[in-house]
Amino acid sequence: MVGPYLRAAASANEIAIVIATDAHRRAFEAELRAGGVDVAQARADGSLIVLDAASTMAAFIVGGQIERDAFHAAIGGLLRRASLLGRPIRAYGEMVALLWDVGNVLAAIELEGLWNELARELPFSLFCSYPAASVAGAEHAEALHEVCRLHSSVVQDLGALEETDTGWHSPRELSASFPAERDSPGRARRLVIEAMRGWGDRDALVDEVALVLSELASNAVIHARSPFTITLRTQDSTVHIAVEDGLLAPTNGRDGALVARTGHGLDVIEALAERWGVEATPAGKVVWAELRLAG
Repeated sequence: MVGPYLRAAASANEIAIVIATDAHRRAFEAELRAGGVDVAQARADGSLIVLDAASTMAAFIVGGQIERDAFHAAIGGLLRRASLLGRPIRAYGEMVALLWDVGNVLAAIELEGLWNELARELPFSLFCSYPAASVAGAEHAEALHEVCRLHSSVVQDLGALEETDTGWHSPRELSASFPAERDSPGRARRLVIEAMRGWGDRDALVDEVALVLSELASNAVIHARSPFTITLRTQDSTVHIAVEDGLLAPTNGRDGALVARTGHGLDVIEALAERWGVEATPAGKVVWAELRLAG
């Protein structure tokens, strides 16, 4: 997901800040070049700022402890300088992941909180990355819940990254969770568009999937009044979109079968999708739709 996130910044004339390990910095730059971005020029004009995660942390972590003022001076100063160009800022960071990997989970959570402090002062979007293997296990559940609480949305990469000579490429599957807020459907839509464009899907399909996703996500917020989770998956010749929310699905009152009601924008989904339906979950329901990859 990082490649599409950074390429979207380039295509929108935004500033991208990358704070990552050496291997990942090289992989991301290779992916940007493969997407037609002039990395050297972007770095020269300030559109792309690339920093090493470990050395950046060294500016504000002493003895394993984060110094709040030093963080605001180092990272806040970086964001303020970038904002002078008058363009939106996207940041991607792996510092929290490095702290988690060495067992300093409390510092990772504190660092997430400090990023949020900066977000209340300066406008920017932030994408943090945690390796799935590092946060797996019941012993990490409480801390992981706290990390997720500190984010406006959570994206789960459902497959292993594939390493190639040109960099790292995301699998054609993603999941993300969003709060029951007015702008959440828009954030979900933008995430899906960035992912599918990164995968190279044709524009017409991207537009159709984005429209279906918007309708399903809007229903979750407006009618279910519930947080929701989206899942996007391509398989064979179809793309599968699903939105899970916390509102129980209606039944027909006779045999308890679920009813897939029209209305609430579902007529649009019926027109675009090859097929669609609704399924019960222990806490609510999933509404799903499938579109064909090839037209």
